[in-house]
Amino acid sequence: MFKWMTTAAESRIDPATSVGAVRLTVADVEGVQRFYEQAIGLETLERAGASVSLGAGGETLVELEVDPEAPPRPPGTTGLFHLAILVPSRLELARALRRVIDAGGRFTGASDHLVSEALYLHDPEGNEIEIYRDRAREEWRRRDGELAMATLPLDLDSLLAELGGAASDGTPLAPDTRIGHVHLNVSDLHAAEDFYSGALGLDVTVRGYPGALFVAAGGYHHHVGLNTWAGEGAPPPPPGARGLRWFELLVPGAAELARVERRLQAGGFDVEHRERGLLATDPSANRVLISG
Repeated sequence: MFKWMTTAAESRIDPATSVGAVRLTVADVEGVQRFYEQAIGLETLERAGASVSLGAGGETLVELEVDPEAPPRPPGTTGLFHLAILVPSRLELARALRRVIDAGGRFTGASDHLVSEALYLHDPEGNEIEIYRDRAREEWRRRDGELAMATLPLDLDSLLAELGGAASDGTPLAPDTRIGHVHLNVSDLHAAEDFYSGALGLDVTVRGYPGALFVAAGGYHHHVGLNTWAGEGAPPPPPGARGLRWFELLVPGAAELARVERRLQAGGFDVEHRERGLLATDPSANRVLISG
């Protein structure tokens, strides 16, 4: 499909690529906004018309697009599995744990993934959120030629001990917090790989999870997770449903953006030009905004 590309530089995305904002369609903007402020620790950066931007350190991480008539996303459909907020240290992860507890939130999971430690919960409209911290890259191990990742129990007592018994001080997330990755429900992993690795140019980092695939730029463990856990051949949700509207990939500059566009077009994927970049739709109807 991509035989016209002759060099690795042409076929792979720039290693400095990262994940930007995640945009969600929500019905109850007041409740969702309050949750992201109080339980997650994001700050409202802007509210204009039917949209709200929340972030940390002045950078937008989550955007809410308000539609009170938006139907819920049905079970067994493609879309957002979770958005993942990356905090800069284990201490900040402990503060996130305490912040959620103090806000009355409930966790659905807590895992040690070998490359990272992670907490899981849902926002009021059912969107799953991962809050995590990375271990240093020199601690990441490899197994059979790929990164070793697992889902092991996280020692919450050890994590809370980082706080030394202190209660939450009400401060927001650290300024250098960002979206570390997104994880998507897709209908077919082969088609998803064609899009995210073949066309966008992300590298496959992990294949070892049943029904899942992980891809990234620059040697990261994953910028995008893909799974068929909602069912092989799962349909997309109805247009305008609550949940993921798009997520953003940030590439370094106009030249890289143009290379991505050429690869997408060579792969037969439609690209829409938007003010902020290129909007593309994967084979499972998940949308990605590529900005440069």
